[in-house]
Amino acid sequence: MQSINDYKPRIILNEYNITQNLPSAPTVLDETFNIKKLKKIFRIVIVRYENMEMEFDVIGIHPFIANTFRRLMLSDVPSMAIEKVHIYNNTSIIQDEVLAHRLGLVPLKADPRLFQFKQDAEDNELDTLEFELKIKCIRSKDENKDSSRIDDIYKNSNVYSKQIKWVPKGNQLDSFKESDVGTVHDDILIAKLRPGHELDLKLLAVKGIGRDHAKFSPVATAFYRLLPDIRLTREVKGEAAERLQKCFSPGVIGLRHTKDGNKVAVVNNARYDSSSRNVFRYDDLKDAVIMTKVQDHFIFNIESVGALKPDVIFIEAVKTLKDKCLSLLSELEQI
Repeated sequence: MQSINDYKPRIILNEYNITQNLPSAPTVLDETFNIKKLKKIFRIVIVRYENMEMEFDVIGIHPFIANTFRRLMLSDVPSMAIEKVHIYNNTSIIQDEVLAHRLGLVPLKADPRLFQFKQDAEDNELDTLEFELKIKCIRSKDENKDSSRIDDIYKNSNVYSKQIKWVPKGNQLDSFKESDVGTVHDDILIAKLRPGHELDLKLLAVKGIGRDHAKFSPVATAFYRLLPDIRLTREVKGEAAERLQKCFSPGVIGLRHTKDGNKVAVVNNARYDSSSRNVFRYDDLKDAVIMTKVQDHFIFNIESVGALKPDVIFIEAVKTLKDKCLSLLSELEQI
């Protein structure tokens, strides 16, 4: 059995509390920051990349740096979102304020790196995207009197994000296509209409950051957790092994069949353990497991809303941190 006294700083999960295990040698938690040492131990490992979701490990950094990346992705990496809604006509049952709020939360494909932050009150092609939403609900001419389906009775009864149309400003048509700047998803339901209901709107999208409003955040979620580590202190066999397996998330503990036909518990993959500590319910098992979390190994999960890919969002967060540090150094030099 392996000892937990290795070179990694760890949090030990006990039954009612947690304790810390710090190796005798200095770690990233107690050393002064040294860029040369950081370069030697720092690593990023991509574990999973699927469409707009990415899971990756950041290894060898202090927790405050990991949390800085998380906060920057949520609140400082910019994106484009609808900021102003000019309502020329709204006879639906949705109030103007609620409708404008819903439209602001519709994610756009527009790459924020290609636009400037809005500086002036006047809109221009460098900082603003203009859209329009014009739709009117009418009774279907081909109405099937025997049908009770809304789509058979009314036309345009549902307003979807695909009905938001881009109106190019200036020379934007030379640089973009509607598929480059339009809505990420075509099937977002915005409103329900009935005959006599009509929407006539002009929408203006600008570049912003999540600390100003959540609609500008480029991620649906961005979080990290410490790498779990589970080690067995003794052999657990038979019915006890099956109980031990059920104490953890699926796939964490496996059962190995020995030559004499017994089942023996083994650690398959501690990575996805939820740290539930259910094992402490059993007096005969609580001493068989040591559960820890590695304090300088972070599992990041990023889910993009669709404008930027997850890896690009992380890189932009690093660039933002660099710019903030350079700005701070510049101000300190002037004091």
